[in-house]
Amino acid sequence: MQKQKISQLFETASNVIQSLTDNQRNPLHVGEAMACWTYLSFVNNIITYEEVGLNTTTDPGVIELYQDALNTARSHKKQMKEFMRKEGVSLPAAPEDKPDSDPNAVPIGASFTDNELANTLMINFVTAADMCAVSASQSLRTDLGLMFLKFQTEKLSLVLKQKNYCGRKVGLKFRLITSHQAHRIQKADFETLGRDVGTGPLPSRPCRTTEH
Repeated sequence: MQKQKISQLFETASNVIQSLTDNQRNPLHVGEAMACWTYLSFVNNIITYEEVGLNTTTDPGVIELYQDALNTARSHKKQMKEFMRKEGVSLPAAPEDKPDSDPNAVPIGASFTDNELANTLMINFVTAADMCAVSASQSLRTDLGLMFLKFQTEKLSLVLKQKNYCGRKVGLKFRLITSHQAHRIQKADFETLGRDVGTGPLPSRPCRTTEH
């Protein structure tokens, strides 16, 4: 919902800005054409990685992140391909789509952990956002610059969503660890507690006797 609102706001602002100029009639310069080709090539390979990620995880949170990322990447791919075809720019080669497979059938040594998948996805988001920012700043065509800014905004919205997910994950892990430690300490006697913290058994204190 948040991503949809951001896209709607950006589209409204984009329409106003484009109405103030007509330089989209100018042909692309070589830098703009290279920026389009580079970003489309990047997105093509990111789609492959995200498809593999969906085939190797069973975590609901990671699946949601990867599905949103995949939908966004496919949308960017479609928009960029249509733009490049219209401008007469050749398209880069794209890998084939990965078929769906059972994550439980993938050997542990041949798949990433959920943390590794989430961290790598964040790197991809930040890299894509940086690429879009540079491309937008170097574009003379208003329509192309706005398209790159739109892509950047959508990538940054995914970054915010992933930060929220990671925050909940870390918070839950901390609470579970704290609860487990508290329960263990309550059941431990003083001698066991001394061994757990690495100080060895606590020395026994002699009983004080009363002399008559």
